[in-house]
Amino acid sequence: MVPLPTGTEQYSREIIDHLAPLAAHDHMTLYVNRWDGTDWRPPSGVGVRELPSQRGWTHARLSMEMLRFAPDVLFVPAHSVPLWHPRATVVTVHDLGYRRLPDAHPGSSRLYRVWSTRFSARTATRVIAVSQSTKRDLVDMEGIPEERIRVVHHGVDTSLQRVENVAQLRDVRRRYGLPERYFLYVGTLQPRKNLQRLIQAHRRLRESDADAPSLVLAGQTGWMADPIMREARQGISADSVILTGYVDRADLASLLSASVAFVYPSLYEGFGMPVLEAMSCGTPVLTSNVSSLPEVAGDSAMLVDPGNVDSICEGLRQLANDSALREDLRRRGLERVCQFSWDRAARETLAVLREAVDAAR
Repeated sequence: MVPLPTGTEQYSREIIDHLAPLAAHDHMTLYVNRWDGTDWRPPSGVGVRELPSQRGWTHARLSMEMLRFAPDVLFVPAHSVPLWHPRATVVTVHDLGYRRLPDAHPGSSRLYRVWSTRFSARTATRVIAVSQSTKRDLVDMEGIPEERIRVVHHGVDTSLQRVENVAQLRDVRRRYGLPERYFLYVGTLQPRKNLQRLIQAHRRLRESDADAPSLVLAGQTGWMADPIMREARQGISADSVILTGYVDRADLASLLSASVAFVYPSLYEGFGMPVLEAMSCGTPVLTSNVSSLPEVAGDSAMLVDPGNVDSICEGLRQLANDSALREDLRRRGLERVCQFSWDRAARETLAVLREAVDAAR
């Protein structure tokens, strides 16, 4: 079973896959600590440079490589620019959640992210923000000049399509122990995802409607997951809240297609890729009205106040009982997702890389 990659991992793979054919006349090298290539391989034409290191890989080992053999432009797809880097360096900043929600991040991790993101954004030639929301955070909270920031939205995995095969949907429900009707959350179980309020809202719905869909939380446990697990165990019936643990990426489309709706009332997201993945499968979406999520969802999802249990509960209630609403959101979502593609993201990223080279001359 291959677990779902994190959003940053998925972004890095997709950008590399789609950049390579656009830059076929350029030489691209992927720098890694260790490489086994078991669950993903870069496309033809991308070399892999393995730089083994026990600790401090980015700022020690990669810095040494940059000092000795600097490329024309270094692209860092996730926050951390090495201390020594070429004059032409581009970094992608995915979010500033450690600033918006400091208590939802481990102390040591938060301190490193504060320093690393600030250093990277201030020293890189150009900064890619994955949303207008993240760009505003970079300007307002880190003082990064707007003229050095370029917004490049994520794309969506085109292999994710709605599954209509009844036998296939029945099989995925059987393998994960799921009921006929369920709301689905997919992602790490951690405080930022607002799962305690989601569980409370779902419990409130079940108290007034015993036949309401179950709530399925699919994903690994993250930092500070114990309160979420305790909340989940307080369900009023055995099938009220179901925890699947890891789910195989190959099952994601079926899990989404079989669900009543995808629920993602996160407190903060730099982009919110799972929203687009659900829309791509024709699944109605409930998400938050804060940070980047309205920017991504547009008018194609039900937006709720993530800090208000009643608001989340009412959203769940409408989605559970209103088939016309679900069909409308399904149609709108399929139209919305067409506005996002990895081809476009790669073209825009390549333009930023070339701009950085010109600016560094």
